Amino acid sequence: MTSLRTMYRRSAIAACCVLVAILCPPGWTHAQSPAPQLVITILDGEGALNDIRQRTAREPIVQVEDENHRPIAGAAVLFTLPGSGPGGSFADGAQTFSTVTDSAGRAVAHGLQPNSISGNYSIQVKVSYNGSTAETTIHQQNVMNESSAPQHAAHGLRTTLIVAGAAAVGAVVAILETRGGSSATTITAGPPTVGAPSATAGIRIPLRRHSR
Repeated sequence: MTSLRTMYRRSAIAACCVLVAILCPPGWTHAQSPAPQLVITILDGEGALNDIRQRTAREPIVQVEDENHRPIAGAAVLFTLPGSGPGGSFADGAQTFSTVTDSAGRAVAHGLQPNSISGNYSIQVKVSYNGSTAETTIHQQNVMNESSAPQHAAHGLRTTLIVAGAAAVGAVVAILETRGGSSATTITAGPPTVGAPSATAGIRIPLRRHSR
């Protein structure tokens, strides 16, 4: 009798296990965490002006966070430059640069250099992590170096007027100096001319004679 009950019990347990396996999908005992929502923030490189002559550019930097603004480390980040027109290349000469975010969720596109075509262009950024993806665009511009253009006077001018023996020599020397610079322009008047006296309005200063 005991063995019969044991057999019935084992059969019931086996039947329950089979029923559970049929009704429940595999892995039902493990809670499936939802894929995080990725948020991309551009930290540097947006609106940068890259110098064509100097071959210098602002390297794009982005930060990846979840919907709760917590940084995501280990996310795959792909930076893509335009295939033609204004743009550039990375250190290896390619139009793409792939990396992963650090512990702070940041990724830097190292080695960006502008090409020789001036104009606006966009850098496409794609992030992938744990089945989720997100994209953004960084806008930059290639420009020519304007440092060699004529510089306008940024400071005021200081004029020093030197009168040396005007009565005897009749020469007036004016030195025009630029503040902050070492250069100066000297203007020297020519020899005086002697002509008939002309009536010129002036200021009469009375002289007083003191008696001893």
